Amino acid sequence: MKSNNVEQQQNEATEEGNIDLLYKIIKDDQSILESIDSKQFVETPLHIAAAMGRIQFANEIMRLKPSFARKLNEQGFSPIHLAMLNSRKWMVFNFVDMKKQLVTDQGREGLTPLHLASEIGDIEFLAKFIYACPESIECLTARNETALHIAIKNQQFEALQFLVGWLVRNEERGVTELENKILNQKDVDGNTILHISAQSSDPRTVRLLVKDWDKFEGKELRQQNNIRHGNQ
Repeated sequence: MKSNNVEQQQNEATEEGNIDLLYKIIKDDQSILESIDSKQFVETPLHIAAAMGRIQFANEIMRLKPSFARKLNEQGFSPIHLAMLNSRKWMVFNFVDMKKQLVTDQGREGLTPLHLASEIGDIEFLAKFIYACPESIECLTARNETALHIAIKNQQFEALQFLVGWLVRNEERGVTELENKILNQKDVDGNTILHISAQSSDPRTVRLLVKDWDKFEGKELRQQNNIRHGNQ
């Protein structure tokens, strides 16, 4: 009965963002946060705070238990994933400002926050993530997909346009190897973003990639795209 009461108080503190109540709970049971952390997959107070947009409470929890920020719940989501899924923009930005490495954390199916931003086509999130943590562009899902694969598969042209533009700007700074690596990354089915674009119903996708044609491997596929989309 006591444990149920503690859990009820814990939920109340988190949902209301009540830091005073949080410390009352800790005073009554100093091992409570450690007990939660001992579970491999668990819905922590930080998950709930993230989903509800309780920024100050979330910051307090992260200070007390930094490991909660990388914990996955039973559905395979970390707190930053939940903040994104619940459209808590300022909470997401707050997480990145506190710990930029969260941008590379993988949730279910290997999805990082950058992958998720690409999937939903949120340019604000993409910009925040890619500039805070450039190495996140190299992260792959469980299907070996880059954020560019995901943008095309989910028909998020603006997201693809942003990511390609970022790669081009990095090429101008001398990071050609990275651009070539990302553009030629194959998913588990052996498809690069060019393969997928050949099957896309959005002709803008291919037109966007035409300028980087020479960086793609696979001459026959390039010729196939040229014929299909009228590029000479």
